[in-house]
Parts: sequence; C-alpha cells; structure tokens
Amino acid sequence: MGFLDRFRRKKDDEAARVARLLAIGRIVDGRIVDAEDDADGNVIRVFFNYNVAGVDYESSHALSPQQQSFKTRYIPGSRVIVRYDPRQPPNSTVV
Repeated sequence: MGFLDRFRRKKDDEAARVARLLAIGRIVDGRIVDAEDDADGNVIRVFFNYNVAGVDYESSHALSPQQQSFKTRYIPGSRVIVRYDPRQPPNSTVV
C-alpha cells in the first residue's frame, strides 16, 4: 500500500450504500422507466427517473430478494419512492 492510498476514499459495498441511503436519504417520487427480468420472469433490476430541485436524474437499482417478491410494484410506468443522498442526488435507491 502506497502513501497516497491511505488518503483515498474507500469504496462502499452496495449493501452499505443502500443502508446509508435508507437511514439518511431524502424521499422523492420516482417512476419506473424499464425493468430487467431473469429467465423465470422475475424483475431483478429496475431503471427509474426522479427530479430533485428541478434537475432530472435517471438511475438503476438491482432489487433485493424481498423487493423481487412484489412483482407488480416495479413494472414500467409505476410510481415508486426513491431515496437519494442530499449531498449527491445521483446517489439513489428505490424503496
């Protein structure tokens, strides 16, 4: 490990990022734009958009097994709740 590596920000894993957003994230309405299915027809990833302070954002999120059990909640065109980091609005997740 080099000297400068000590000062670099560590990358969070996905579970820690989502947990932090669920704890401190602000809530905004979003809409599912597209969904990715697996071979069994289960929705595994959603693509969504949302607006914060007049700026439109689009992102994607891999659904947890618990979220995958709600098949009709994540069909394209559905409204969803989005939690985003107020300091970095592109950092978001679907609730």
